[in-house]
Amino acid sequence: MSVQSTELDERDRADMQRLASGHEAALNDLMERHGPKLFNYLIRCLQNEEEAADVAQETFVRVYQNRTKFDTSQRFSTWLYAIATNLVKDRYRYRTRHPQVSLDAENETKGADFRESLPEQRPLPNETLLAEERAEIVRRAVSVLPEELRLPLVLSEYEEHSHAEIGVVLGCSPKAVETRIYRARKQLRDKLGWLLENSK
Repeated sequence: MSVQSTELDERDRADMQRLASGHEAALNDLMERHGPKLFNYLIRCLQNEEEAADVAQETFVRVYQNRTKFDTSQRFSTWLYAIATNLVKDRYRYRTRHPQVSLDAENETKGADFRESLPEQRPLPNETLLAEERAEIVRRAVSVLPEELRLPLVLSEYEEHSHAEIGVVLGCSPKAVETRIYRARKQLRDKLGWLLENSK
């Protein structure tokens, strides 16, 4: 683990201890540090900004509600992603039961929208239309992977979590994580082989 990563973990633990002892401003520090990355993870999982914003807010609400239960021997980011991933699974189950609900339907949000607190991410000028089209094709292919393959792949490829951390988040062994990621990549290769060939 890098020095920077260790320092981040220490700051997270200190903020959780502050939060548990009644310093509510510590939650803002945690949100500033982890909010943007978590939001991006949720967009990749849910393919919907409104839902990602809702789940991000709900994740930090759960962090606050369970502030005294946090085990300081574990990494805060692993705990945070475990909470968020369970909420994502709840959304998947809801969608399965309510397939007629439009994913583009506007949600009424109370209070400030989570996205308003995030920095704007402008595309780089050198991003080409072709690269964007390829990224969109890959994104769609990832979005239709089965949940048990999609979540570990996103956590590994985009969030750069280790297999051990993903195992904690998903409640399975690192070996199971490795197997699922292998299967996810194989499915993507089978679907997108033509795209990979053309991009060489």
